[in-house]
Amino acid sequence: MREETLAIVRRMQDNEATDQRVYAALAKQASLQKNSEILEKMSHDEGLHCAVWGRYTGIEAKADMFRVWLFVVLGKIFGLVFVINLMEGGEDDSAENYRKLMEELPEARSIMEDETRHEAQLAAMIHEEKLSYISSMVLGLNDALVELTGALAGFTLALNDNRMVGMAGFITGVAATLSMAASEYLSKKADTSEKHPLKAAVYTGVAYMITVAFLLLPYIVFESPLVALGFCLFDAALIILGFTYFVSVVRKESFVRGFTEMITISFSVAGISFLIGWAARSWLNIDM
Repeated sequence: MREETLAIVRRMQDNEATDQRVYAALAKQASLQKNSEILEKMSHDEGLHCAVWGRYTGIEAKADMFRVWLFVVLGKIFGLVFVINLMEGGEDDSAENYRKLMEELPEARSIMEDETRHEAQLAAMIHEEKLSYISSMVLGLNDALVELTGALAGFTLALNDNRMVGMAGFITGVAATLSMAASEYLSKKADTSEKHPLKAAVYTGVAYMITVAFLLLPYIVFESPLVALGFCLFDAALIILGFTYFVSVVRKESFVRGFTEMITISFSVAGISFLIGWAARSWLNIDM
């Protein structure tokens, strides 16, 4: 075996050992028995792959324990599907290595098929309740970003006082949270396929209110209204970045397209509202 091929096999062996430990740890923290069994199966398969590579290297695999810890923490925060899809995304980068190995090692083809087909099928069987309501979370977050960034931009120039802007933003945010949650409840209740409309309303309301809190925080911290607005928009961009990345991984959708769409809509509304606030202040001769 060529030295280059052996180096690739060693990396693959260590990666399989790492993934084996990750899936085993995730299986222990899974709340549903079905999810735990699927993850144990995935861990078992990774162990078999690791053993195949070990026959060629003749050495014991070294799992990356930091990577194991990191994925377990991410699993607790963002859920099993997010972590599994994230790991699968990393495995996609190994396709070129598999193609190189198949020229010399016959087992490489069957292992690659397992990685690209069998594990993906198992991952699709993972069930998480919160993912059933991801559309409700998207609704709440999107509406809060578009509506509140626009409102705060308008309030900032029209009122020019952080306490007034914060109070107006808080009242607007709470009222909009209750309105959005109620609308989602009525919408899901009218849908005969939805079994838990109240949960959908809660997910929508919580996503909305968390977004409201982050957007209002700069108006508490900073004295200058324009500086507060700048950091408010920065917070909005961070929220869009984080949530769009989460959704793109879970749904296996384009991150760039989703991020560009959300940030364009939110900031366009904020810009228009800022101009409306400036016009209202000028035309009404308001000086605060």
